Amino acid sequence: MLTFVIPVYNEVESLQALHQEICEVSAANQYEMELILIDDGSKDGSWDEIKRLAAADPRVRGIRFRRNFGKAAALSAGFEAAQGDYVFTLDADLQDDPHEIPRFLAEMDKGFDVVSGWKQVRHDPWHKVGPSRVFNWLVGQLTGVKLHDHNCGFKCYRREVLEEVRIYGELHRFIPVLAASKGWGVSEVIVNHRARQFGRSKYGVSRIIKGFLDLLTVYFLTGFKERPQHLLGTLGILSFFLGGLGLTYLAVYWVVKELVPGWQLEDLHNRPAVIYSMGLLLLGAQLISMGFLAELITAYYGKNVMQYSVKERIGPRATDKT
Repeated sequence: MLTFVIPVYNEVESLQALHQEICEVSAANQYEMELILIDDGSKDGSWDEIKRLAAADPRVRGIRFRRNFGKAAALSAGFEAAQGDYVFTLDADLQDDPHEIPRFLAEMDKGFDVVSGWKQVRHDPWHKVGPSRVFNWLVGQLTGVKLHDHNCGFKCYRREVLEEVRIYGELHRFIPVLAASKGWGVSEVIVNHRARQFGRSKYGVSRIIKGFLDLLTVYFLTGFKERPQHLLGTLGILSFFLGGLGLTYLAVYWVVKELVPGWQLEDLHNRPAVIYSMGLLLLGAQLISMGFLAELITAYYGKNVMQYSVKERIGPRATDKT
């Protein structure tokens, strides 16, 4: 069975058409399916439309948040409720084309566990396309997962993958990276990207900064989640070494100044190197201490915390999942 997990935020105009397209593709290919729509605090009547769709189609299930918690929280709620063997994610704005679904499944049949869409031809403004390409290249260099379009919301997962990968904040775009770090196979397929018909993009320029910060978080989680001291301790030792080297040089400098007559050397308290060396020494000690604290947190407090609050659920199987 296929599960479609679709976050919804002020998408009332496109929901009926999206539901119809998914149903048409499923019927044409004889897919058993369920559609989970997560209303992430919409203000435009999206929830009323979800209730209407659920009343007309028993395969539709709805989850309504008390307020806007973000896309990662919406996907987490949908993944928790999903019952299908394969879980698809796509946006509700009709830019993702449901007719690409068979191509995802064909790629999954090759033995992959995560298949990500690649919007090779994008219908987005230049100020989104350019930074996105730089971002995708940077993700590939830092994580080793070299996809052309990490930001594409159209993806397919084996449900077992989502039971192991926890997302929060805005880490939803990095699920393939987090899955690959656990040994799951990741691939991509070129998908048709359609021009926006309704509404406007929910992301602005701030997405670039947030994306870069999230990339640093993912780099840390995938490389040092179970051994944070390896990163913090290495940086701490390097800083400590450079600070110690600087102080050693200054000590020799002071001895030469005091014992060798005739050398006109500047007093130590006028040398900026004293401040820099002490600063590096203290920074090194602080980083090593932070590494120890991170190790303690990793060992004793690594618990899953629910990042959202559900106000209402609808659908014939809304309470089946335990």
